[in-house]
Amino acid sequence: MTDNEDQAMELEALRSIYEGDECFKELSPASFQYRVGNLGDPKAFLLEISWPEMYPELAPNISMNAFFNNSISPSVKQNIIAKLNEQVEANLGTAMMYTLFEWAKENQEQLMENHHPLVTGMTISMTENTGTSNTSAAKKKERKEQLSKSQKRKLADKTDNRGELPRGWNWVDVVKV
Repeated sequence: MTDNEDQAMELEALRSIYEGDECFKELSPASFQYRVGNLGDPKAFLLEISWPEMYPELAPNISMNAFFNNSISPSVKQNIIAKLNEQVEANLGTAMMYTLFEWAKENQEQLMENHHPLVTGMTISMTENTGTSNTSAAKKKERKEQLSKSQKRKLADKTDNRGELPRGWNWVDVVKV
């Protein structure tokens, strides 16, 4: 079989295996993304793998430059790519996309063991801003509610000089004699 026939068969197999899988995305007939881990998982990452012209005789191109991976440090990304390239070397000459995706899923914890979410300047500045807005919100809560003149008159008619309602204003006569 030629490389193109191998690629077509593997593409068809990938489409049938990952049909309905939200983690798998076909960017083009020779480029794919696979999310390893759930969306809320801090140790989730997105693999982007594309086939060169002579795939599977040549190794596929593995990338982790997707925006989804921005919180992952460059050293962890390099480690993941290096480990995947070891799997590529072991499977060179055969269809390996499914093998790579499944291997990454099985070894997610090991691959992400050194992952500590990066603290960016944006998150620091956001926490500083929220700190100042909390104090201004507390000041706003201390302010009294603005009443119209008619609302003030009605309130004054019901209350005594201290602004309290008279004793027994909500009492109900149980028995009228």
